[in-house]
Formats: sequence, C-alpha cells, structure tokens
Amino acid sequence: MRFSAPLIPAVLLKRYQRFLVDVQLADGRTVTAHCPNTGTMLSCSTPGSPVRLSHSSNPRRKYQFSLEMVQENGTWVGVNTARTNRIVSEAIEVGIVRELADPDRIATEVATSPGCRLDLAVIHGAVTTFVEIKCCTYVDQASAMFPDAVTARGTKHLLELRDLVRRGDSGAVLFLVQRDDAVRFRPAAAIDPLYARTLEEVHEAGVAILVYQAQITPAEIVVTRSLPFSFI
Repeated sequence: MRFSAPLIPAVLLKRYQRFLVDVQLADGRTVTAHCPNTGTMLSCSTPGSPVRLSHSSNPRRKYQFSLEMVQENGTWVGVNTARTNRIVSEAIEVGIVRELADPDRIATEVATSPGCRLDLAVIHGAVTTFVEIKCCTYVDQASAMFPDAVTARGTKHLLELRDLVRRGDSGAVLFLVQRDDAVRFRPAAAIDPLYARTLEEVHEAGVAILVYQAQITPAEIVVTRSLPFSFI
C-alpha cells in the first residue's frame, strides 16, 4: 500500500484520551492529531519519537492530521489500524499470503451472525475462508505480541471463527506485525490471559493462525514475509 500523498514529519509530544496525540511539526507548530489506534500502543508511543502524519483537506474534520507511523528505536511502526485490512487484502491479491493466494473474490466487513462482522471472506470456488485481521504493533525482546490491552471484542471474534469452522467453513485469524524488529509472534498472555487461552483453544478446533510481517517506510507499507508463532 503506497500512500497517496507524502507523509508529514513531526515529533510526538504526548498521546492522551486514547484517540488524540499532540505533535510538533517541522516548522515548530504544535498541533493535535487524530490517533487511529484503539490499543495502548505499548512500545511505540514514546514522547520525543519521530512520527509521520497524513493530512486531510476535508474542512468538516475537527483534526486535519492523522497519526500514521511512529519511529521507535530506529524502527518505523505502522499504527493506523484503519489501513490494516487494505494492506492485507493487497497482500492476498498479489500472492504474498500463501495460505489465501489466488482467490476468486474477497468480500469485506462480512456479517456472520447477529451483531458480529469479520474483516474478510476469501472465496476460492466453493470454499470460503473467514478472516479476522489484527494489527500487531507491540514488540518485546523480538517477539511481536497481541493484544496490547484487554480485548473482549477480539475474544468474541475468535469464538465466532471457531463456530464457523464447526459449521463447515474455514476460518483464520491473521496477525499483521507492522514493524520489522520482530522475528516471532506469541499472544500477550500477561496482558489478556483469556484472549491467549482462547486463541490456543480455537486453533486446536481448526482455526488457522497466520502471522505476516510488513515493512514500514514513510512511502509505503508492504507485507513481506510470514513469521513463526508459539503460545509461550
């Protein structure tokens, strides 16, 4: 995924109220930007870090800037979770996600039961694979981990995938690691033990776990390779 316009350099001053950040632009101005990330942004929200912003020309928007990426210890981290599904869809279409390559069609935001939608339905002939995508930005000692905050919604999605598999469909949860300083993945059991336990249980029930890593630059975000995973 290439950005349609050059991103704007700035420095992170602070994150607050979950969806807001104050940043200092190159000309010295301090502005408040929208932070499109629902997590805690552990390991990628250190004040003083270089960041990149996108800018909207929509006059109706209260905040004209959006936080796209943060540089932590020299590594760019993609933090705009609203872009994750598009990044993964493009990777599927070009064959990088081998397990889902060559689809006949990809549907997005698919209603699977009352009150529940999953990110993708990847269709190969008569086989439909329902996919829930999670943006992973938290890394500790070269291990990418998810979640970085307790996520009841994430656990609900895992159980929905399990139920779809039990009914005869295919299901997968895909963790997109949006930084290149990780070499493996595991669930963040210390942060959300229920999610970690549920992930292992639904995997045993037939839900696939896919972990892919993206290379992040101020020009583009591209999925490059798969990563191994473990539960401990």
